Amino acid sequence: MKEPLVSVVMGSSSDWNVMQHAVAVLKDFDLPYEARVISAHRTPDAMFEFAETASQRGIQCIIAGAGGAAHLPGMIAAKTTVPVLGVPVNSRYLKGLDSLLSIVQMPKGVPVATFAIGEAGAANAGLFAVAVLANNQHSIRDRLNVFRREQAENVAAMQLPEHDRIG
Repeated sequence: MKEPLVSVVMGSSSDWNVMQHAVAVLKDFDLPYEARVISAHRTPDAMFEFAETASQRGIQCIIAGAGGAAHLPGMIAAKTTVPVLGVPVNSRYLKGLDSLLSIVQMPKGVPVATFAIGEAGAANAGLFAVAVLANNQHSIRDRLNVFRREQAENVAAMQLPEHDRIG
């Protein structure tokens, strides 16, 4: 089994419903990854150890999903130089807006790339991780180019029913 290049972490197993979409993208591109639950609030020592050792373990990108106060992506970013991609997970009361604002409002000097709330954000974080890795690995770049070409072909092939067309 290949050593993971991407780490997908979430604050709770309940975040898996969203974060599995990032993992699905990584699987589609056959990228080695690890997925784990690490809580910024309930397991801070484990979170610090994870972040501090990510680079030496060969992790090149971290996708961190969190809901509510959503401290996980920022706290990981504070303890590593590995790029952190933050995914706001939908929350019960504020529908993920609280998570989005917590992740996107990082102080100057501790960047977290922030994606859309929910499943689309998780999938796009996965694709962003693919793009980051594609910079240095031609085989990944080739697969990403094929993916983009297929997306364009799928859109070009879309047809509207006759009565919905304009003109």
